[in-house]
Amino acid sequence: MPRRRVQIAIESFPLATPFRISRALRTAADVVTVTIHDGAAAGRGECRPTERYGETCRSVRDQIAGLAGRIEAGLDRHELQNVIAPGAARNAVDCALWDLEAKSSLVSAWDIAGRARPLAVETAYSLSLDAPARMAEQAGRARRYRLIKIKLGGDGLDVERIAVVRAERATARLICDANEALSPETLVEVLDAAARHGLEAIEQPLPAEDDHLLDGLDRPVILCADESCRTSEDVARLAGRYDMVNIKLDKSGGLTEALKLDATARAAGMKVMVGCMFSTSLGIAPAQLIAATADIVDLDAPIFLAADRDPAISFDGGSMSLAPRELWG
Repeated sequence: MPRRRVQIAIESFPLATPFRISRALRTAADVVTVTIHDGAAAGRGECRPTERYGETCRSVRDQIAGLAGRIEAGLDRHELQNVIAPGAARNAVDCALWDLEAKSSLVSAWDIAGRARPLAVETAYSLSLDAPARMAEQAGRARRYRLIKIKLGGDGLDVERIAVVRAERATARLICDANEALSPETLVEVLDAAARHGLEAIEQPLPAEDDHLLDGLDRPVILCADESCRTSEDVARLAGRYDMVNIKLDKSGGLTEALKLDATARAAGMKVMVGCMFSTSLGIAPAQLIAATADIVDLDAPIFLAADRDPAISFDGGSMSLAPRELWG
């Protein structure tokens, strides 16, 4: 009988209020959680399957179930990279293996990765896509957050959204995220507005398949690849079109590849943002290793939950504590 044992669960964590982006309305963080038991130790990982990449909770659960025998037989996280494609399923297993290694060895994931732990990390706060005036109201209520992300809709109102949020938050750091909603024409308008109002970056303005349209574009504001960038293999294609990559563990397939993507992007002269899907504190805990040195951190997902896991990462405005060892790592 194998010493290891794998448990897989689909869980749903309702949001306190619905949250909208350009292509979807979210009401809950629907996640898949993996627990790998090995003797007295157990490691956990969480992923948030993404429709954008053809994933559902059931399909991801089935992917992981298909690997359970190999995991129980001793599959490690380095071998994992070669047996399942990047995505949510690999993320949950990879992060569970990191946590298991930390719990078994009594050495933190930070030390295993060779990363220095900061005292705290400052995260952005995302505004749900809405009419411009309502987004300004959201920004006004979020005064404890010094970095605000403005969701864009590609509906002709984005220039106004940027202007009214800046008017409401004159001294805040601002970034915006189109989630692939802009056209080449509206991108020029948004870039101009972003530059005039002092925004630091625009995430994924065009659909990923239109990245070639960014060739030769004058970029007065940093452009950040999100949906266009999943793994370290994408960096060579994106360098020159984008100035920054957004690393999300659910895209990269876990912390192992995320660390590689971070190093590859830096070597190419690109900046790094670290982000997340809607998830619990367990889902963002491994991403804190990337956040420690990231140029922009956007790990605010647990803030929007009606109730998080226990124990959880704590938030004091945009300042987030490091994950407690009991949670992960």
